[in-house]
Amino acid sequence: MKMFVVFVILLHVSQHALAVVVEVNEGERSVLLPCLYSGSTPEDNPTVTWTCSDLDRKSVHLRRAGGDDLRGQNQRYRERTSMNRYALITKDFSLTLRKPTKTDSGNYTCSISNGRQERRLRDIQLKVKDQQVDVKVREGSQSVILPCKTTPDLPEDSTVEWTRSDLGLMTVHVYANRNDEVMTQDGFYRDRTMTNEDLLRTGDLSLTLKQPTERDSGGYICTIYRDKDILTQKVVLQVKKPFPSWATALLVLLVLLVVSGGLIYYFRHYFMSDYEVKVDSGEESVRLPCKAIVRFLKDTRVEWKDRDDRKVHVYENGRDQRGEQYRFYRGRTEMKRNLLKFGNFSLTLKLPTDDDSSTYTCTISRKGKFLKKKQVELHVRVPQKEVDTGAESILLPCETTINLPEVAKVEWKTRFNRKVHVYENRSDQLQDQDHRYRDRTQITEDRLRTGDLSLTLKYPTDWDTDTYTCTAYSREGNILMKKQVELKVKVCQKELEEEVESFKLPFKTSKNLPEDAEVVWRDSNDRKVHVYKNGSDQPGEQHQLYRDRTEMNEDLLRTGNLSLTLKYPTDGDKGGYSCRVYGEIQRYKRVLLRVKDCQVEEGEGAESVQLPFKTTANLPGDTKVQWKVSGDKMVHVYENGSDQPHKQHQDYKDRTEMNEDLLKSGDLSLTLKQPTERDSGEYKCEVDGEVKRNKTVHLKVKGRVQVQDQTGDIRNRSSSIDPTPLMADQSV
Repeated sequence: MKMFVVFVILLHVSQHALAVVVEVNEGERSVLLPCLYSGSTPEDNPTVTWTCSDLDRKSVHLRRAGGDDLRGQNQRYRERTSMNRYALITKDFSLTLRKPTKTDSGNYTCSISNGRQERRLRDIQLKVKDQQVDVKVREGSQSVILPCKTTPDLPEDSTVEWTRSDLGLMTVHVYANRNDEVMTQDGFYRDRTMTNEDLLRTGDLSLTLKQPTERDSGGYICTIYRDKDILTQKVVLQVKKPFPSWATALLVLLVLLVVSGGLIYYFRHYFMSDYEVKVDSGEESVRLPCKAIVRFLKDTRVEWKDRDDRKVHVYENGRDQRGEQYRFYRGRTEMKRNLLKFGNFSLTLKLPTDDDSSTYTCTISRKGKFLKKKQVELHVRVPQKEVDTGAESILLPCETTINLPEVAKVEWKTRFNRKVHVYENRSDQLQDQDHRYRDRTQITEDRLRTGDLSLTLKYPTDWDTDTYTCTAYSREGNILMKKQVELKVKVCQKELEEEVESFKLPFKTSKNLPEDAEVVWRDSNDRKVHVYKNGSDQPGEQHQLYRDRTEMNEDLLRTGNLSLTLKYPTDGDKGGYSCRVYGEIQRYKRVLLRVKDCQVEEGEGAESVQLPFKTTANLPGDTKVQWKVSGDKMVHVYENGSDQPHKQHQDYKDRTEMNEDLLKSGDLSLTLKQPTERDSGEYKCEVDGEVKRNKTVHLKVKGRVQVQDQTGDIRNRSSSIDPTPLMADQSV
């Protein structure tokens, strides 16, 4: 009755949440309307109701304690709605709507009642859209961009999730907590995706997919979790097959029938529609061929474009049209005018980098009339370096044979133009360096004379995975040399195979970090595992799941050893951890922790079996400890300083026991008496209160079988042993 009184009081509190916007494309398998509840549910007749205010018959879905009640449901939702079967236990009242259509767009409300009073929990504005973006690319391309844009200046806690919509739940890329979350990424896309820099500020959430193949063709969903809104955009990618070699061979064979063998080589570019060009990063230039049997006149227009429809070079009326050229290509392209009269419209692209890898289209027209179109697939090959996280340093090579002047400027940058290292006026310019790389870089001595501009990067972490560009400039600012190298730093992975009292998540970086630096360890759910700032640990900011379980080294800023010791690790601790250093100098590292599941085996007929769980001692006196099996069946409850046998399931009455003074000792192990095969399952211990803990134990109780020996006696054997009968002497 006490629970009911609390619930009625809550009903009279007008706390209507702001409407949440949920977007989905028409044709998707389903859409989730979120509704999470943190209050108390009524003991008598709890009912969750979903309604749509835009309908005459408003009922969309109704869930009671005994299950769904769809007798009053609007027929348009028949067999299209569902809720979690344990919704009233987990308090997750979210609704799944299958096969959404544009007519489902509207305002939905999630409410809870006790049969007399009703409380409105959540308003959802559902938008079912029919627009989608089609992207086409040819297999063998260096990369392709899947566009997704929204309003700029998104909140810092926004999450961007790219998924495959045609292959079930396949995670392509996740950006959360201001970082790419590669831990949750499907292995098929590992190391092949990349988002833009500062995407939350710009609102450009587009995804770059490297080395696309036919297997990548399909529907992609870009989902933005903005505050409580869920916005989506759909992109359909079509990866075309490369130009088949047999078709090229057939074309050559046909031409052989017309012209002599000597002319075949000369004219082959005039008959081929597509070319493929490969060049190494660091080359001075690359030629994109385009030859066609077209008579060139003064009014002929030659237009080169990249795959994003940006104008690379335009030639018309006898001269280059620089004003039409996209700024990225200014000063880097050239067409030989004396070749135009021979039908050679090839383009020279200077200082190619992997950003230039694309499909280029050469279009020839006259007075608006299309004459010829040819495509060139350009691949700029970038050398790759790979290193394990935890290495002291890695060398990024960059050597040139060009005689660089003593006043030359050398600049190392990332793909998104962060300055990694700058050398100018015969000295390193550390003030120009991005704070991520402060005190971590070094260029070889006598660099300009030897032409060795290689960069040493100290204490590399997965944060440093990027494409680095080394550029040499003259005093006037002209580019003398440009070369790239792709660095891949593996994510640190650690695995616990057995129970230990503590475990270290390693992170070592440069020494003598600023005294005002803030060090924060977080888990994959963005919970603060450990906080160090103002010269000391900050346990008040720590999530209660990690209270009294973490420890960092003394004098960590001076030594640069930011490793974290995690005490009493359990399966609940597995997942990704990140450490970020905030301040004038910034650092970042991720560690993937794998914890082997706790397995306990016992034979049926044993007197008892123990499910182990040991954690920190001196837990608060009001701590509640619950052991459950299969999610919701209560095995044992300890609360208010004593066992609560009236709360446990009847299958476990008088069969369970916990240690005395368990909160003081931290030994929360459970003893299960007279185990049978029916007791096999997944047991979870949850510690609730000011301090939280959890652990899962997989119990397997092996049943017993009866076998007959050669004397006719019955013997009991464990079911895990081969039950083949003992064979008698077969001689007669």
